[in-house]
Amino acid sequence: MPTLRFYNTLTNWKEDFHPLIPGEVRMYTCGPTVHDFAHIGNFRAYLFEDLLRRTLKYLGFRVIQVMNLTDVDDKTIRKSQAKSMTLRDYTAIYKEAFFQDLDALRIERAEVYPAATDHVPEMVELIRRLVEKGHTYEADGSIYFRISSFPEYGKLSNIRADELRAGVRVDADEYEKEDVRDFALWKAWTPEDGEVYWETALGKGRPGWHIECSAMAARYLGTHFDIHTGGVDNIFPHHENEIAQSVCGFGTKFANYWLHNAHLVVNGEKMSKSLGNFYTLRDVTSAGFSPRVVRYFLLSAHYRQPLNLVYDPRAGVTESLDAARSALGRLDEFRVKLTELGRRSAAGDLQSREVSDLLDKAEEALVAALANDLDVSGALGAVFTLVKEGNRLLASGEMTPTDAVAVNDKLQRWDRVLGVVEPEAETGVDAERIEALIRERNEARQAKNFARADEIRQQLLREGIVLQDSPTGTRWKKE
Repeated sequence: MPTLRFYNTLTNWKEDFHPLIPGEVRMYTCGPTVHDFAHIGNFRAYLFEDLLRRTLKYLGFRVIQVMNLTDVDDKTIRKSQAKSMTLRDYTAIYKEAFFQDLDALRIERAEVYPAATDHVPEMVELIRRLVEKGHTYEADGSIYFRISSFPEYGKLSNIRADELRAGVRVDADEYEKEDVRDFALWKAWTPEDGEVYWETALGKGRPGWHIECSAMAARYLGTHFDIHTGGVDNIFPHHENEIAQSVCGFGTKFANYWLHNAHLVVNGEKMSKSLGNFYTLRDVTSAGFSPRVVRYFLLSAHYRQPLNLVYDPRAGVTESLDAARSALGRLDEFRVKLTELGRRSAAGDLQSREVSDLLDKAEEALVAALANDLDVSGALGAVFTLVKEGNRLLASGEMTPTDAVAVNDKLQRWDRVLGVVEPEAETGVDAERIEALIRERNEARQAKNFARADEIRQQLLREGIVLQDSPTGTRWKKE
């Protein structure tokens, strides 16, 4: 197996990966704030983390992943109040929606999804430690972390603490602070918070955003673990603050490797509701694109590179997702051919040396790509090189039924890490019947029976199946 390497934001270097416990990886993932439906930009992060998790498992590691759910902050409180709902009832709606979207996108479930409201005692205990060690101060009932007490602050983001100014966004919630650089650990109750508060040794109030991740990571992974992930927007201030409060509170190193994904942009612009380019998974699937297509597109570029979605369904612009659907269509057609040929395999049949070598090289290429900081382009390149070479062998008649079974098995095995190979079950779509009709149509065209050929095309069109003729053959897609 090639050496597994990741780009570590903490060192700004691609490093060999060595887990603290051989064969086991403990990983913390910043999850959603459950105040609304997650947009597809959010899912770029969760899909990168899913690819990371699947790659580690594919390479033989046992993975323990924790993803937090932020269910108490200004947004969740204000929105629940606007709906005249309790905080728990309001956030439960979006927790359920989030898990539905995860399942639709084939994102493997983490081992633990701790909700912030269920772990306030752990947060209070960590804050108590920080108070005891002299890293905090109180102002108007709120407790703040004093950044000047941690000399290493800014190492992750390459921002010097003494260069921070009032114009820098430090926290969404501003209270009376000694220094603009400091951040809230515990927020004193205000009338605007309504019924959302906890009576604790720290007073009446609620935890700050940053403290929840430190407390829950320690609860489920220990105070020192392997990997912490998130989007580049989390680097500062959130992850920087996590490091400060965790190192100061527990007296240990926090996470060894920090991996961050770049943003998804839409038509070259940041996604926002004001620009009208804010899309949830539900928006995109309602426009006719399957979650599998969305998954493929969001995984199609390296996680550290910005990804541009060319998409405006109101103007009929769906270029990016069309390309993803086309790529998956080629893969599906290839697998249908493999399945048809593979049915003729018999016990005792031998696999050809050419296909055996082809599969060995393909596996080597895919693993080498993923081990190189999750080079998904290289991994998908291995998939489609196999498709190209496989189609060549099929066309020349050199692929045996046993070969076809072996190639199909390899693709199914790869789906354990990529999650895009298996097509979605579509009610009423019989791929084998469609392929048989396409063959009949091709025979009719060769016999110059154009009436029958057109009849088959129209029959399939009525069923929502569109045929696309090309020099390399006829492809079909479900509209």
